[in-house]
Amino acid sequence: MEWLNNNVEYWHWMVLGLLLVASEIFVPSFVMLWFGASAIAVGLISAVVELSFSVQLLIWGGLSVVDLFLWFRFVHPRMKDRSLSGMSREQVIGQEGMVIRAADHGEGCVRFSVPLMGSDEWAYICRETLAVGDRVVVEEISGNSLIVRRQHSAAEQPPR
Repeated sequence: MEWLNNNVEYWHWMVLGLLLVASEIFVPSFVMLWFGASAIAVGLISAVVELSFSVQLLIWGGLSVVDLFLWFRFVHPRMKDRSLSGMSREQVIGQEGMVIRAADHGEGCVRFSVPLMGSDEWAYICRETLAVGDRVVVEEISGNSLIVRRQHSAAEQPPR
């Protein structure tokens, strides 16, 4: 222990902290980031105040626990994945696409000119039978499929 007290310098903590922060690339959970930030903080503190190695370890451990607690209690829950369909439903309803694959039982695949929720092709469900090339309008989202209706041309529209 005496050897550590005499040979561990502040910059050792800084290098350890930077290595831990850099290791976050391989451990994508933001855990190593907080151990690294705590090590950098210990390096900054020990650059100003003369501390024994055991006190430096206690400070590093305490800061790491506090950082992890704050991260998992307050920040991480706000970053949870959410369903894309739940977030973008209002943006999808009313979008127009073209049928690229059709089946007799009212299902198939529709393509949109602009990707919806990260994809430009979606499975669809429709009450009426559609053919390839028909234009459709999204009415609702059902799981991983879109519920659509045929888009009538201006000539097919009933008078108002």
